[in-house]
Amino acid sequence: MSTERDLITHWNNAFLKEDEQLGWFESLPNQTMQLIKECRLKKDAKILNVGAGTTTLIESLLDAGYTNIIANDLSPIALQKLKTRVYNSHQYHLNCIIDDLTQPKILNALSNVDLWIDRAVLHFFLKEEEQNAYFKIIHQIVSKNGYVLIAVFSEDGAPKCCGLDLQRYNLKMLETKLGSNF
Repeated sequence: MSTERDLITHWNNAFLKEDEQLGWFESLPNQTMQLIKECRLKKDAKILNVGAGTTTLIESLLDAGYTNIIANDLSPIALQKLKTRVYNSHQYHLNCIIDDLTQPKILNALSNVDLWIDRAVLHFFLKEEEQNAYFKIIHQIVSKNGYVLIAVFSEDGAPKCCGLDLQRYNLKMLETKLGSNF
């Protein structure tokens, strides 16, 4: 898996399955919603979910009253499924951005993101330049008093997910990459 095109094909194929068949499917993202609650965001806060796939987190955010949600993924199939499902369940026109976090063409135009949520992406970036690009965009678009929620595989976690190798992390590694602003 070396090119963006290969990754798009890989993720499009993964998201052709029913959501419940995906190993990471979570019907109710309660832990994430608890962390979001602790951020004490305004209901119109700009929330960006990167690597959103077909997450149910969007519906949970809408149910909690949040109104300014953006979903990002590399897979147009995943985002179309998500957008359709969210519209059908909540009549909400979800802003979806198909873009590569390591070479952003659209995401880098965003600003003042109040909450960055990544429960699915960072651990797939194996090269240092990919990781640096990821953290650069966080620093670029997350507001001064914004929040960053990142879920990754721990150092003793699985070495692969969805057939792809993983970069595993510990807290110190994330703190170093994020810097003192977060």
